[in-house]
Amino acid sequence: MSKLDELKQELRGSIAPIITPFKEDDSVDHDTLKDLINWHIESGSHGISVTGTTGEPSSLTLEERVEVMETAVKTVNGRVPFVPGTGSTNHQETLYLTKKAKEIGADAAMVIVPYYNKPSQHALYKHFKTIADSVDIPIIIYNIPGRTAVNMDVKTIARLNEDCENIIGIKESNKDFEHVNRVLLNCGRDFLLYSGIELLCYPMLAIGGAGYISATANIMPGRVADVYNYWANGDVAKAQELHYDLMPLNDVLFKDTNPAPLKAALGMMDRIHPNLRLPMDLPSEELQKEIRSVLNHYGLLSNNVGSHA
Repeated sequence: MSKLDELKQELRGSIAPIITPFKEDDSVDHDTLKDLINWHIESGSHGISVTGTTGEPSSLTLEERVEVMETAVKTVNGRVPFVPGTGSTNHQETLYLTKKAKEIGADAAMVIVPYYNKPSQHALYKHFKTIADSVDIPIIIYNIPGRTAVNMDVKTIARLNEDCENIIGIKESNKDFEHVNRVLLNCGRDFLLYSGIELLCYPMLAIGGAGYISATANIMPGRVADVYNYWANGDVAKAQELHYDLMPLNDVLFKDTNPAPLKAALGMMDRIHPNLRLPMDLPSEELQKEIRSVLNHYGLLSNNVGSHA
């Protein structure tokens, strides 16, 4: 078995997309980031990702993105696969960050479909082909049409899979379940398909998905990982039970733009200082009350949190 094939076997389950914690002065809180990563690994997350959508990459400078990746890779220390998000709306920045991921020892890079630009399918092919050819690192495409305003066609994905050996999978934050079925049909069952839509994490496993990269893992890493664990061990009923058990939490965490509800929730759990950089901000007081109620339902509230949370 080749090294790439071995990695494809390891990159399965719950790859947790960690938030980027900020201090009260808006600087990156690297100590809290280390604590969060250790908590995730100890709780059973199968992999770690940073600087994806949940990590507020567009609010970070290029230097900060590299620093966050460096902190993360050192903290992970080979215990689980590490897959940072290296995509940007800018092609050269994406190349730079993906090369940095390779340099620091990341296991793979997750590269988002460029947002705001709305490139054509031909342009998307050239963008990803150039990155794959320029950096010798396994690449997971990140297709999230709700954020990018363009959906990568199945034909484009299949063409890249055919032409680029190191493009090994895709994170589909795509509510079109017919689309994700056709990704595996056209790319082959060994192509790594991850759900980025919380309510599709369990269903994606049923069609042959490799796992999921779910923001909800930030709140309940063990339980989110267990959906995959039960499925992989053949206990479909228990996996399904956990899927429905997590739905109230999934629902409330996406009533405002991710990761605003997540950071409010983590603040209530006394895991972070609940701070986002503008133009993002915490949810309304009304939604925060609802988040608090849902956390209380799961027994997740900290007794140490003041009224600011």
